Amino acid sequence: MVDHHLIVPAQVLWVLTSTYIANATATLPRGRGPPMDFGRLWRGDGRRILGPSKTWSGFLFGTFFAMPFGLFQAYLILIAPPSLQLVPAFGPSVLASIPVVLLLTGGAMVGDALGSFVKRRWNRASGARTFLLDQVPFVAFPVLVGALFFPSIFVPTFFSLEAVFWLLVFTLGLHAGFNWIGYKIGTKKVPW
Repeated sequence: MVDHHLIVPAQVLWVLTSTYIANATATLPRGRGPPMDFGRLWRGDGRRILGPSKTWSGFLFGTFFAMPFGLFQAYLILIAPPSLQLVPAFGPSVLASIPVVLLLTGGAMVGDALGSFVKRRWNRASGARTFLLDQVPFVAFPVLVGALFFPSIFVPTFFSLEAVFWLLVFTLGLHAGFNWIGYKIGTKKVPW
């Protein structure tokens, strides 16, 4: 029998893996292509809606680059013997897992864009460090939407204090690591 305190972090990391991959790879197009807000300003404050760093190329690349990883996870859990199925399946088949995987990858990009929207409203420059707002929205959005549409996967995985603790530990640690790597290889302008 596997210890419950090992299962919780394994489940959190398992479900969020494709979300982390989507967020980390969205910078690979290096800002090429049109910005998601097309340069438009928010009427309420006259500032950009999202800013120049949120591009359609990054949104689409992050979403679709990470999807095969999530689908491979769906395949792995389906072929695992029942005694090793300690993490949630994304669906009864790989094909049926596509909506959950798309929510995780595309939802990461939507959450990241929402974080940028809030930063612009707070008059924070694009690329300015804003603790938690830089890290949490890209995981919070798919988790909250997933709890509404796929509660059998997301509620038992994320809705405990221990799960939230591990979500923050993994998200803050991996986000910092991936951003530092992105900065070093030249796909990010700042290391955070």
